[in-house]
Amino acid sequence: MRIKEVKQGALTALKNRWGFAVLLTFVTYLIAAGIPGLIDFLVNGFPSGSETEYSQSTLANIVSLLLVPLFFSYYWVLLRLVRGESVRVGNVFDSFSSVGLYFRTLGLYLLTIIYTVLWSILLIIPGIIKSLAYSQAYYVFRDNPDYSVNQSITESRRLMNGYKWTYFLLVLSFIGWGILSLITLGIGLLWLVPYVTTSLGVFYEKLKANETEVAE
Repeated sequence: MRIKEVKQGALTALKNRWGFAVLLTFVTYLIAAGIPGLIDFLVNGFPSGSETEYSQSTLANIVSLLLVPLFFSYYWVLLRLVRGESVRVGNVFDSFSSVGLYFRTLGLYLLTIIYTVLWSILLIIPGIIKSLAYSQAYYVFRDNPDYSVNQSITESRRLMNGYKWTYFLLVLSFIGWGILSLITLGIGLLWLVPYVTTSLGVFYEKLKANETEVAE
C-alpha cells in the first residue's frame, strides 16, 4: 500500500465535495467544542486576568466525553463519501440514532483508551503501537454492527498486522499541512481535517481490498 495512492484516493473522493466536507467539519467541531464551552462559561464565567491557571469544569469535561460518538459519525460519513454513497451533514448524528448504538460507540472509545493506557504504563512505545493497532476499530464497528466492542478491537488488530508503520507514516505525512493550517489561525483545519479523515477512510478500504486479494 502506497501513501501517495491513499492520499490521491482521498482527493478523488473529495473532488466537488469540499464544500460539504468543510461544512461537515465546521458543524461537528462547533458542537463538540461549543456545547462544553458554553457549559463551562455558565459554570465558571470568564476567567479573570489575575488567574494564573484555568481549568475546564468537571461538568464540561463530562459533556465533552458524552459527545465523543459525534466524531465516530464524522469518520463514518467521510468513509461513506469514499465509497461513493449519498451523504448529508445530518449523518454526523448517526451514532445518536439509538441508545444502544450510542452507548456501544462510547464503550468502544473508552475501551480503546483503557487498553492503550495500560500498554503505555509498560512503556510509551508499546502504547503507541497498540493505538495504531486499534485505529481501525471504529470502521470495523460501523461495518459489523453485530460485533461486540472487543470483537471490533480484535478485528482491527488483525487488519493492521503488517500495516502499522504505513499508517503511522500516513498520519505523519500531514504534519507540514498541519503547520500551515496553524499559520492561518486554524482556519485551514477546516480543509485539513476532512482531508486527513478521508485519507484514513481510503486506508481502511485498501486494507479490506488487500485482505480480499490474499483470500482469493
